[in-house]
Amino acid sequence: MSQAVVVFVSLVVAFTISTLLTWWFSRSPALFSRMVDLPNERSLHAGVLPRTGGIAICTALAVAYVLALAAFPLPSPWAWIGGALLLVGGISLLDDHGGVRARYRLTAHLGAGILLLVGGIAWSGIELPGIYRELSNTLSWFLTLGYLVWMVNLYNFMDGMDGFAGGMAVFGFGALGVLGWQGEDPGFALANGVVVAAAAGFLLFNFPPARIFLGDLGSSVLGLLAATLSLIGTRRGLFPLWVAWLAFSPFIVDASWTLLRRLVRGERVWQAHRSHHYQRLVLTGWSHRRTVLWSYLLMGACAVTAVAARDLGMRDQWFLLGAWVVIYLALGIKTRLAERSAGTAAP
Repeated sequence: MSQAVVVFVSLVVAFTISTLLTWWFSRSPALFSRMVDLPNERSLHAGVLPRTGGIAICTALAVAYVLALAAFPLPSPWAWIGGALLLVGGISLLDDHGGVRARYRLTAHLGAGILLLVGGIAWSGIELPGIYRELSNTLSWFLTLGYLVWMVNLYNFMDGMDGFAGGMAVFGFGALGVLGWQGEDPGFALANGVVVAAAAGFLLFNFPPARIFLGDLGSSVLGLLAATLSLIGTRRGLFPLWVAWLAFSPFIVDASWTLLRRLVRGERVWQAHRSHHYQRLVLTGWSHRRTVLWSYLLMGACAVTAVAARDLGMRDQWFLLGAWVVIYLALGIKTRLAERSAGTAAP
């Protein structure tokens, strides 16, 4: 079987399985009666919806990756990646089903990070346009674990609005896939492409108004894959790590800024809240659809500039990064002004 056929079949299989399972789960909430999302004072939704979309996406990814292994050297060492995904996915599935204490989830996330480190997936150096500083082994392990754990939880934190986390997967992994293809690494491109296909199938039923949610399983696995594939792409010389961060920056910037903001205010950062920028916009009166469509515009712009950034000169890369800093500062100010106008600004 030619590689072109494997690519086509893997993408179609990922999309089809995700679509069919998501449709089935959305119409059969009693199938997993304990895996439903009940609205509370921290929620942005009003109805009771199943949170089984992650099962659909993970099943689609598993089948598509097995097919792809028949013809492509997917990002190695795939066995360690599979083990890490099983560990994070397993604890997240338990959390979706009945709740798991935070310390047990964190232990599983750290265990997944250690598996990936043992498999040779590590953050090896600090890199910015024209600057590279290699990390010591100790600092490399410490930063890698922190990055992996943060991305898993970051994606989970940002999965709080219809169509949001699935959309970020389509744009973010899509950008990494294009960079892999441009770098003549079809296996890496396909590894990202099947995530895009699976997320797109889920989005058909998660776009506002959503009929199903990802759940912790889906968001945690997507976060781990975002971190893992970005490190692998960097190790393979396909792009510097900051380019991958730019592709996922709508989530990274919002979650990181919100965490720092809450720390400064002395809030309990481990508790559920509605302080992210997208949540604050919805609370001002923006509809889910309006908020997510504007978010897609931002995600698309980040994806396009991330793909273009690799081939720019050093000066242009710095200009691009500076422009995005200004854009995100402007978006933060815009959100604050919208809150003041609506009378929802926090003291």
